[in-house]
Amino acid sequence: MAKTKVAYFCQSCGYESPKWLGKCPSCQQWNTFVEEIIEKVNISIPDWKANSTSTQRANKPVQVSEITFDEEQRMLTPDKEFNRVLGGGIVAGSLVLIGGEPGIGKSTLMLQLALNMPKLKVLYVSGEESERQIKMRAERLDQSAVGSRQLAVGISKSEIEHSKSEIGKGCFILTETSTQNIFKQIEQLQPDLVVIDSIQTLYSAHIESTPGSVSQVRECTAELLRFAKESGTPVFLIGHITKDGMIAGPKILEHMVDTVLQFEGDRHHVYRILRAVKNRFGSASELGIYEMLGEGLREVSNPSEILLSQRDEPLSGITISATLEGMRPMLIETQALVSTSAYGTPQRTATGFDTRRMSMLLAVLEKRCGFKLGAKDVFLNITGGIRVEDPAIDLGLAAAIISSHEDIPIPFKTCFAGEIGLSGEIRAVNRIEQRIAEAHKLGFEQIFISKYNLPKAGDKKRLDLSRYAIEVRTVGNIEEVFGLLFG
Repeated sequence: MAKTKVAYFCQSCGYESPKWLGKCPSCQQWNTFVEEIIEKVNISIPDWKANSTSTQRANKPVQVSEITFDEEQRMLTPDKEFNRVLGGGIVAGSLVLIGGEPGIGKSTLMLQLALNMPKLKVLYVSGEESERQIKMRAERLDQSAVGSRQLAVGISKSEIEHSKSEIGKGCFILTETSTQNIFKQIEQLQPDLVVIDSIQTLYSAHIESTPGSVSQVRECTAELLRFAKESGTPVFLIGHITKDGMIAGPKILEHMVDTVLQFEGDRHHVYRILRAVKNRFGSASELGIYEMLGEGLREVSNPSEILLSQRDEPLSGITISATLEGMRPMLIETQALVSTSAYGTPQRTATGFDTRRMSMLLAVLEKRCGFKLGAKDVFLNITGGIRVEDPAIDLGLAAAIISSHEDIPIPFKTCFAGEIGLSGEIRAVNRIEQRIAEAHKLGFEQIFISKYNLPKAGDKKRLDLSRYAIEVRTVGNIEEVFGLLFG
């Protein structure tokens, strides 16, 4: 009998070592090595591997000019938010990893997607739930889809019944955790799309270790990656996350896949955010917003409706800023509270914004504008539960801080888009026309932007402001802004 081969793997980054180490030499983490059996057993190769020609021929170097390819055909889903985050639809042969906290709605999102694509054959593989559990959730999502069709004008009862029969027609459920058995069913079914829920529950007979271990997650992902690339079938992987918010398993998992999506949100609120962390086929800064209801997830096509609160009377410390997430312009509400510190050390707290950048803004306001904020408690908040890294909201935050400090409300229907420099100048921001157009669409009356956003003399790319029924006020430094706002 052959001796069992054992190795030690880092649970954080997947580094392999022949012996146990206290500190990982790759990621510098302590006490992350676990012992795993890596002796591979002799099993039959899946048919999709045996029929592959990639292992029977050797690739040769080819000049870039000699490479030919067809125009990329993307698979569009009924979910417009999902299409936007993926960069325009699902790419054939892509491997997509979706991570998120437990109970955030990852399985609901993917099952809802599988049920609403009747023209495609979708295989939903679950290693966590039984068929009856998935059926119960599918029934609830079916009722939601039919109810949304009933709200449409001009749809007859027969058309509603027909659409009800179409929902879930191409969705097949498989409760299995062995990758070899999954590939056998895939060979028989020949699906157009495969969903794995979740990658941590799968195990491969190639590796003699428990499901969810570093070597099992890496081997199962590698097998699914080869299947996706050789068959051209897109595969979605649902992944768990650790207590630190990182996707569980080795870091190499995120490098192997084509796209990494993060499903974020507070379980105590109804809104969820689907964010692209990595995308080989599109922008990695796109954002999709959903509303979690009892019947499933609803797309939020206009994010400003949840990011702007309805106020009956003007309040100090509240401003509206124009930001961009990927290619999408949004207006968000920025809130500030400035109060006298009751203790010796003033508090600096920011929710949804970088605390270090907040400290920089406070230093600029004190140095350049003369506001004494050193002994004040300052609290900042970005409404809607989102995190913004766009520097264009600097001007709106600074105005909110001074509004709260002086207890003077900002006029209604006023928004801001500008970056603040260390010398107090208002710097230009990118895609200013999209920000102005979004403010105009939502009925704002004036917007403050940097004067450096205006084109110079002789510049061919002119900024046409005449088509917007909104007053565009250009400023050069922060003193001008406060002079116009507070006199």
